[in-house]
Amino acid sequence: MRSTGKALIMAAALALAGCLATTPSTSVHQPMSARPVAAPQARVANGAIYQTGYTIRPLFEDRRARAVGDILTINIVENTSADKKSNTTTNRSSDNNFAVTNVAGLPGKGFVGAGLAATSDLQFSGDGQTASNNVFTGTITVTVIDVFANGNLLVSGEKQVGINHASEFIRFSGVVNPNNITAANSVNSVQVADARVEYRGSGQIENAQHMGWVSRFFLNVLPF
Repeated sequence: MRSTGKALIMAAALALAGCLATTPSTSVHQPMSARPVAAPQARVANGAIYQTGYTIRPLFEDRRARAVGDILTINIVENTSADKKSNTTTNRSSDNNFAVTNVAGLPGKGFVGAGLAATSDLQFSGDGQTASNNVFTGTITVTVIDVFANGNLLVSGEKQVGINHASEFIRFSGVVNPNNITAANSVNSVQVADARVEYRGSGQIENAQHMGWVSRFFLNVLPF
């Protein structure tokens, strides 16, 4: 029994350690890397200078990403800022008077001289303000994982940095127009369509910033 209990405890500890070391989930385009198409081993010579079936790489052209498996450098220069203010003021007042001065030839003479007055005053004032400022700069090299029919490139990639017991993940994916690629085989993130940029981490520091599952349970169950 003791050996079985120790085995269960060790298995639980290993499972817990595995959960703590898991890679954070991602929403970037998958896969995050791709290998180029393998070239045929043997080719028949069908020309002198120009060979049909060979990938053309002009001698006087910059080596830019164009095919699946090629790499491309992304300069992340994201800077977003938003500011919103709202102010609402309403004021409504009313004064109503009702009096019975004379009742002639009708029942209900007891109401003669009765009066009713009503006054209402309604005021409302609301003020709201929100501001957001996000800056994300950096560099990451991604891989072309697909080439669309119009020539655009679908790229995706990940950079992982491990420091002591923590790991930082920088991920990027999006659609690149080959015309925006510079001579240095790079493109700015603001020129990438459907861009998805992530900066996440895992490790002891990241785990310390999350609420425990017991606290989350009671927070969801308790109505106050």
